[in-house]
Amino acid sequence: MVENGQRDVVDIAYDNPDRRHTGIEVLSFDALKARLKSSVARRPSRLDFHQLVLVRDGEGTAMVDFVRYPCARGTLLHLRPGQVQRLPSDASGRPADLDASLLLFTPDFPPPLPAAHRVLDGFGPVAWQLPPTDFGAFDRATAELEAEYAALQAAQATEAAQATEVAQATEAAEAATDLTGALLRQLLGAFLIRIARIPGPDPAAGPAAGPDVHLAFRRELERSFAATRSVEDYAARLGYSPRTLTRACLAATGRTAKQLADGRVALQAQRLLAHTDLPVAAIGRTLGFSEPTNFGKFFLRETGLTPGDFRRAQR
Repeated sequence: MVENGQRDVVDIAYDNPDRRHTGIEVLSFDALKARLKSSVARRPSRLDFHQLVLVRDGEGTAMVDFVRYPCARGTLLHLRPGQVQRLPSDASGRPADLDASLLLFTPDFPPPLPAAHRVLDGFGPVAWQLPPTDFGAFDRATAELEAEYAALQAAQATEAAQATEVAQATEAAEAATDLTGALLRQLLGAFLIRIARIPGPDPAAGPAAGPDVHLAFRRELERSFAATRSVEDYAARLGYSPRTLTRACLAATGRTAKQLADGRVALQAQRLLAHTDLPVAAIGRTLGFSEPTNFGKFFLRETGLTPGDFRRAQR
């Protein structure tokens, strides 16, 4: 990982110190803490890669996009590119004492599987508390990824050692490295499919309006949240009724389309308040509010804080 300081947030770009041209890294939480400077580990960071965290033991609290998630045995976290996070910490704010494994990977590393694509799309849950049976399956899958990643490191070392040997031996080492890398991609794909199988917030609701409706709405919302929060506007653009959009969103997330639209605008406001010095009124105008008072009332309703109080709390 490469750290680039920006105001109060550290931008972290993917950079695998073990193997620079491999789009995945498997490491322990302790190894990550040892790698990061303490000043960086305690500050919010924004990643340009995916990060999966499986907690085996210990306790802490993670922050993702200003929402706190308790971490304990069986917690699975999925952080996506662009999200703001703070590493799981203890009550004093120091990085927590966790026995946890991390999978860091670039967006283009997983195999092109439809189920995996839905998990990576950016609109799924951040955290799950796995029941014991599911935790055991994920723990075994993580252990296999760890073993193959160690094998990749060993193959890399062999390849380097044989670089000065005969061409045939070098080709064999390269082939072993490529095969192990391909296996890692497939194992990660299987891991993501396991995530896709985790029941949603309301399994009984089923795919009443279809997951594609929800995803179409979320993609359009991502493009247009600064222009409109009207469910009717989104329904007209997508060719569905407002009722269909709301049913699809409730089935997929447990929240209405209106709640998702307001939540996306509030999240953008939080990001701008925390990471820029833009005046509150300018942030409100950027998000479609003509009057600062209307923006202030909206932000207070969504977050429980005024924009000024939220900014001061973050800094």
